[in-house]
Amino acid sequence: MTWTWWSIRAFAAQFFLDFTMEETMPTQEKTVSLVLGSGGARGLTHIGIIQWLEENGYRIQSVSGCSMGALVGGIYAAGKLDEFQQWVRAISKLDIVMFLDISFTRGGFVKGEKIIQALKELVGEHLIEELPISFTAVATDLEREKEVWIHTGPLFDAIRASISLPFFFTPYKYHGITLIDGGVLNPVPIAPTFHDATDLTIAVNLGGPPIPIHEKPDKNVQETSESTPFQEKIQQFLSRLAPSKRPDEPEDNWGMQRIASQSFDAMQGTIARQKLAAYPPDIVIEIARNICGTLEFHRADEMIALGYEKAQKSLSNLNEKHILP
Repeated sequence: MTWTWWSIRAFAAQFFLDFTMEETMPTQEKTVSLVLGSGGARGLTHIGIIQWLEENGYRIQSVSGCSMGALVGGIYAAGKLDEFQQWVRAISKLDIVMFLDISFTRGGFVKGEKIIQALKELVGEHLIEELPISFTAVATDLEREKEVWIHTGPLFDAIRASISLPFFFTPYKYHGITLIDGGVLNPVPIAPTFHDATDLTIAVNLGGPPIPIHEKPDKNVQETSESTPFQEKIQQFLSRLAPSKRPDEPEDNWGMQRIASQSFDAMQGTIARQKLAAYPPDIVIEIARNICGTLEFHRADEMIALGYEKAQKSLSNLNEKHILP
C-alpha cells in the first residue's frame, strides 16, 4: 500500500477521533443483583453498602431480601432510601420503645403495626410490581415449612411478613397463610436472583463469624453516672427484649433471653453458610453477627459507616481479580 499525504492525514484524524472518544466516553455501569440478609439492626449496614455501590458505578437492577434485608431493600427499590436513612439516623432508644405496640396474644411480643404505619407515612404506599427496581421479599410459611417469595402486591405487606421474627413480632397472615421471618429458613436468599441478567450477584450475610468487640460510647444515653433512672430502665428493657453480650459481662452470665438470641443467631449463621456454599454468589460481604444487638437501631450511624467500609474492602479490587467482564 502506498501512503499519500491525504491518506496519512485521514489515518491520523481517525486515530485521534477514536482515542478522544475512548477517553471521554463514560465507563459503562456494572449491573448488580443484590441479596440482603437478615439480622435486625445489623441490617442498617445494607444502607452503607448500597451507598458505596451507587457511588462507584454499580447499577442495582434487582433486590432479594429477608427480614431487615427486605425492609431496607424494599424501601430502596421504592426510591426512598435517603428519607429512611435520615429517619433512622435520628432514632433514639426512647423512640424504639414507643414503636413497640405490645401484643396480648401468644404469637409474639409486638404487633408491628406502629412501625409499619410510620414507614408507610415516610415512604408511601407502593405495589411491588410497579417499583422501578425488581424486588422480592422472602418469608417463611410456618405450617408448610417452606420459603415464600413475595414479588407482587403491597410493598409493606411483603415487608411485614418478612420481618416477623419468631417470639418478637406476631406472625403475619398473608392471603390466608401464616408467615414468619424469612431468615428462619434462608437468611441470605440468593435463589430469587438466579434468572437475573446482571453482571454480578452480591450477597450480604449478616450472620458472619463473631469478632472481638470493644464497647463504644452510646450517642443517645450518657455514661451510667450521668444517666437518668428513666434512661436506665429503657436500656434494661431493650436488653431483656434482644440481649447482646457486653464486653464487661462475665462469660458465665447466660440468661434465658441471651441463650435464645444467640442460639437463633448461631442457627442462622449455619444456614447462611450452607446456602452460600450451595449457591455461591460472585461476591459475599460478611458482617459479624455480634457487631450489633437486634434492636440497637440507635447505632445507625455506626452501622451505615461499617457497611460502606465493608463494601469498599470487598469490591474495590474487582477488576484486578478479573471478576468483572
